[in-house]
Amino acid sequence: MSMVSEFKDFAMRGNVVDMAVGIVIGGAFGKIVSSFVADVLMPPIGLMLGGMDFSKLAITLKDATEGAEAVLLKYGVFIQSIVDFLIIAFAIFMVVKAMNSMKKEEVAEEAPAEPTPSTEEVLLTEIRDALRAK
Repeated sequence: MSMVSEFKDFAMRGNVVDMAVGIVIGGAFGKIVSSFVADVLMPPIGLMLGGMDFSKLAITLKDATEGAEAVLLKYGVFIQSIVDFLIIAFAIFMVVKAMNSMKKEEVAEEAPAEPTPSTEEVLLTEIRDALRAK
């Protein structure tokens, strides 16, 4: 089997395609969450903390000169990224939890009832028991 056909078989498996779709949707979801955190969540938190803008929090390591910009340690952006991560992790947790509960419901619904023995099986069992009793 050639390498091209092996790669085609690998790439066309259902789980690889599903994973690719998940990555694309996850990237878009990440942008939504980042915007939510930066534009909706952090401004009120900054306001409660005295008008602080987290994205502008930084420590100047080296001042700007004529030929170079200042070197900054932007820990505010890092704090914002942590909040993004926590929101995304919580959202994914809730989705997985919902999916797991749906699977449990499906398994409970699909659980087959105990089969009732046919009349032949009942008669054969009675005959067997009668023969053992002798």
